[in-house]
Amino acid sequence: MLFHHVIAYIYVFQCISTFYVISSAFGCPVLECWFMKEKVSGGLSGGPNQDKSLLYVHKHADSHRAESHDAPLEVNPDRLYFVTDPAATLCHRSLNPRRGSSNKPMCEINPLHPQPSTLELAVPLTEPALSPIYLHADWLSTALQSFDKTMSISAITRAPTGTKEHDVILTLTTKTVLVQSRLGAPVLLDCSFWADPSSPLTGTGFAVEWRYQFRGDGRLVLAYDGKSDRLSHTGEEGATLDFEALHGRGNASLILQEAKVHHSGIYICSVYLPYLQAQVAMELQVVEPPSLSIHPSPLPLTAQGQTINIQCEASGFAPLSLDLHWEFKGADGNTKVLGSGSLSSHRQLWDGTYTQSSRLELDTADLGRAGEVACVGVHPGGTRRVSVEINLIGNSPSIEDSMAMVGVALVLYGLIKLVSWSFSGSEKRIKTTYVEGFKARRWTSFSLVIQI
Repeated sequence: MLFHHVIAYIYVFQCISTFYVISSAFGCPVLECWFMKEKVSGGLSGGPNQDKSLLYVHKHADSHRAESHDAPLEVNPDRLYFVTDPAATLCHRSLNPRRGSSNKPMCEINPLHPQPSTLELAVPLTEPALSPIYLHADWLSTALQSFDKTMSISAITRAPTGTKEHDVILTLTTKTVLVQSRLGAPVLLDCSFWADPSSPLTGTGFAVEWRYQFRGDGRLVLAYDGKSDRLSHTGEEGATLDFEALHGRGNASLILQEAKVHHSGIYICSVYLPYLQAQVAMELQVVEPPSLSIHPSPLPLTAQGQTINIQCEASGFAPLSLDLHWEFKGADGNTKVLGSGSLSSHRQLWDGTYTQSSRLELDTADLGRAGEVACVGVHPGGTRRVSVEINLIGNSPSIEDSMAMVGVALVLYGLIKLVSWSFSGSEKRIKTTYVEGFKARRWTSFSLVIQI
């Protein structure tokens, strides 16, 4: 029995390997997907609600080969689908990982039942005269994400009833699954679609809608009616589309002229055709690192052993997550973590960014003679640091203090000598002048006596 299991495992492995060789040779992957079964109303479910399935993708319908029917044992033959994709959207290299890689694209298939949209924007697309015969077929909606999680695709395919040969009717793609932007920078959220020009559903126009969601709240950002070429709603200032690219290449990307804090969240791009809708979601994160400042700066000269109160202010950051802490770097180059200090609560500023402060009571007893105190802020937008020097005066003078004291003493001694020399010189000049005056007066008196 064990031997048979080993042989079966080897056979499955060889089949899957063959699939990847074939897909590599033709440039399109064999996609491993989960087919989500429709829930039956009433009663208890009799089994799992999903089946393993395979999508054989080719650019041309005549490229599907008989060897594709050699499916692995664990895949139900009813879950083999042969998809023709003229635009080769499903042939993107990010959907075809290297052989043996553990990272594989995510793929989910759901049955689809086309029906007229109740959205006011898309109602004009549905014409009463359109024959519903084309809609009587087997429709599938497939959601994919690349193995590196950088691209998402929504594809709608159609097959004649009872067959497995599907044609891609509509694909919607985004290559900006996760976008990070600095505050105030322009943002581009990628969304592009392709519709089969041979389908009767593509001749009556299209509609595009962008919606925003964040923590349960949602709003309409922008809605465009491609049939009448008009914006039916613009709920966000500075949000627009490139209309020339939209009509020329199916580029429905959303442009935000200036990123703001309230723009962070999930954006959903939806494209409507008559009876069909496809959508992809992406996340925008507006990230702004904090600006740090220390008070007081510079620090006052302090005796060793005393406590210094220092405050660090972090302002203008988003989102909220911020780790503030203190570090001390001594004269020997060693760094000591001092902790986070006493943190204040967050306060939101007028532009949506936040501010927070930390107060540190620094005990200088074990810090040495000099060093550097730094406030460090670790944030999703990057790590920021601000520092200030600290100089301490100890009980017993160090070599540096002694040299400074000697220098001060020499300067004072020189000043004293200079003043002393100046005073002595002035006194001598005064005495000489006095003696010479006295002699002159005596000679004058003597002359007067002789004359008498």
